[in-house]
Amino acid sequence: MTRIPEKDRDFLEQAIYLPMILTILERDLQVVQKSEFKLKKPYLELIDDTMKVIQKELSTVKRYLKEHSLKVEKMKQDEAFTMYRFLYRGYEEQHNYFNPRIRNKVQELMIHYLLRRQQKKDPE
Repeated sequence: MTRIPEKDRDFLEQAIYLPMILTILERDLQVVQKSEFKLKKPYLELIDDTMKVIQKELSTVKRYLKEHSLKVEKMKQDEAFTMYRFLYRGYEEQHNYFNPRIRNKVQELMIHYLLRRQQKKDPE
């Protein structure tokens, strides 16, 4: 049973997922830059804009963690699981995440940031 409230756990998990998304988008940005797309600019701007939004949210997450004495550390990883240590106001908890679950969550968040966020900005 976890002592960490859901809201705080959500912030801790965002501190795991958002840097992963930034890493993926950085690689994708390099691929698009090297690609033979006829018109690269729209893709580059979409990725760059998305990265800026994620960086801003990650900054908010980091500020929240600091203000609430929360910390997340990656402990170990194998083919199937990644273990993280959550430090919550003097308590320490270890959480195992199934790697396909992490991948699926990162993919879901990328869809949100790349597509759904754009849809909210451009109501028809």
